[in-house]
Amino acid sequence: MFDQSSPVSRLPNAVGVGYKPQHFTDLQKAPGTVAWIEVHAENYMGDGGRPHAQLQALSENFALSVHGVGLSIGGEDPLNADHLRRLRRLVDRTNPASFSEHLAWSTHGAEFMNDLLPLPYTDATLTRVADHIDQVQNTLGRQMLLENPSSYLAFAESTYEETDFLAAIVKKTGCGLLLDVNNVFISATNLNLSPQAYIDAYPLDAVGEIHIGGHDEDEDDHGAPLLIDSHGAQVVDPVWALLDYTLARSGPKPILVEWDTDVPEWPILRAEADRAAFALAMVTNR
Repeated sequence: MFDQSSPVSRLPNAVGVGYKPQHFTDLQKAPGTVAWIEVHAENYMGDGGRPHAQLQALSENFALSVHGVGLSIGGEDPLNADHLRRLRRLVDRTNPASFSEHLAWSTHGAEFMNDLLPLPYTDATLTRVADHIDQVQNTLGRQMLLENPSSYLAFAESTYEETDFLAAIVKKTGCGLLLDVNNVFISATNLNLSPQAYIDAYPLDAVGEIHIGGHDEDEDDHGAPLLIDSHGAQVVDPVWALLDYTLARSGPKPILVEWDTDVPEWPILRAEADRAAFALAMVTNR
């Protein structure tokens, strides 16, 4: 269990964007409503150079969130000690307001899969994930946030609903949660569930950050809708509506606009951030 008496910094209840180097100058000159930025940890584990110089310059004006994609929190193998050591070095160097990772696995032995793969929600999985989160939080000396996955199938062996599993993880480890609203919409569509019911059951008090982003639309072999988490398009109207539904229940939270592939020019991403800021203002000012 993470020592909750340890100091934990927080992101502002404002809008952030996933930082891309091509937006460096625009962020400096015309940030609009953007108050914080998020970077993927694995892109900043080098010793220095331009990436770290840009991050240092941006940190003078923006709060920072570090988002991991390679720890394989849900994997059956022990966490990679070298990866965790380099992550600690990055966190010590940048002192981010938030660190987060995924409820997923991406490794098998020495093999690394370039994807975030789902887990069955069982007591055995709960113990393994909690042990890994404890190791991360004790190594970093800070609370981490755990992100809900985008799902394309359900495991017959699961004995927990996803929301109950996440609540149990929070209780067992003292971690916080990163609520990805786009992932909720994707999973609900793919599994024929109610996204609003998912939000109603979600432990919103533990949320330290909310993500929204775009996805791709396809269909399965039976012609049913199949949504793919791509982070490569604008946020669709049903996801904006689900964000409004979430904020009405959670109150103001830090909101990140993710756009990782087919990255647009800054004015397009800034417009997405402005729309998120409007959604946030509707609950902040009520």
